[in-house]
Amino acid sequence: MGRLMQTEGLSDVQVEILALVRGFVDKEILPVVGDLERQDHYPTEIVEGLKKLGVFGLTIPEQYGGLGESLLTYALVVEEISRGWMSVSGVINTHFIVAYLLMQHGTEAQRARYLPGMAVGEIRGAFSMSEPGLGSDVAAIRTAATVQADGSYAISGQKMWLTNGASANLVATLVRTDEGSASAYRNLTTFLVEKEPGFGEVAPGLTIPGKIEKMGYKGVDTTEMLLDDFRIGAGQILGGAPGRGFYQMMDGVEVGRVNVAARAAGLANRAFELGIKYAQQRETFGKPISEHQAVLFRIAEMATKIEAAHAMVVNAARKKDAGQRNDLEAGMAKYLAAEYCKEVVEAAFRIHGGYGYSKEFEIERLYREAPMLLIGEGTADIQRMIIGRRLLEDYRI
Repeated sequence: MGRLMQTEGLSDVQVEILALVRGFVDKEILPVVGDLERQDHYPTEIVEGLKKLGVFGLTIPEQYGGLGESLLTYALVVEEISRGWMSVSGVINTHFIVAYLLMQHGTEAQRARYLPGMAVGEIRGAFSMSEPGLGSDVAAIRTAATVQADGSYAISGQKMWLTNGASANLVATLVRTDEGSASAYRNLTTFLVEKEPGFGEVAPGLTIPGKIEKMGYKGVDTTEMLLDDFRIGAGQILGGAPGRGFYQMMDGVEVGRVNVAARAAGLANRAFELGIKYAQQRETFGKPISEHQAVLFRIAEMATKIEAAHAMVVNAARKKDAGQRNDLEAGMAKYLAAEYCKEVVEAAFRIHGGYGYSKEFEIERLYREAPMLLIGEGTADIQRMIIGRRLLEDYRI
């Protein structure tokens, strides 16, 4: 392990968890990721290994069978996993967000029903806000839940970009309900949708059509979700009351942005490892290219950006763990880490020269994976809007 991305003030338990995950990445992920990624295969054995390590229940309280760890611990674990394969961190991210939503906003009955199974990975979570025509405009959600005579709801509509859409059996789904509010945001409700894993009609009125083909972020299943008069009880409303969905989901996205920032830092760290190793092995003009000033400058810039991104991840996580509002810090971390990740990966790609374009070299995979982090959990432009508005609140004259 190198000098970069060290974190001060960790407990012995946190240090032990990170060492276990780092060892798992080196032994169980890095040796197989090339083949799995090229074949776009779901990493079943890797996921089973993460279950045994307790990663699926990392932040779930001990009373529900989890490890009860902090957001900081989770973010550092995500950095380690993303260093191996960013897609694997995607497998656990939406699961983590759903568990967080239940812990923060669910009723006690909902927590007791789902969290013990989620802690061991038997219940797997997915998170659904987006739709084909709305992008980042959450207020424009069209998928609607209509209350029925018996108090249940019928949901119809189309959701998009579900990570774990096929493998999950519990989907936190944001839809429109008519609460009579003048604010569009107060007419949104989160439902806890249960379904069977797989593709096709996985519950009456609910279909997962198939996996969306992507240029990167392979292995993890990314899907649509079609709802046609899907019936669900009022007891499946997160928190038990309608109209709170937007604020619940934004809370979940806030911690999700820390996750994406951590993914970016971990991916960038792997690109740096590959770049600095290759620079010392490849020779031109009678010496390793690491001794050429142009390459040396790239190495210095890459390392500095990784350290800055990691520091912002740690700051955002610690702020949330302290019970403070961290939308500004999470937005900054996600924005900076994702942008820096893209730049670090490209620098490592350039160090590899023509070989960087070959699928035989790992940097080619990272070059295709990094762009997803620029748009996941809100685009860079959305982050800039959030950051700017929060700063105006704090510095208003």
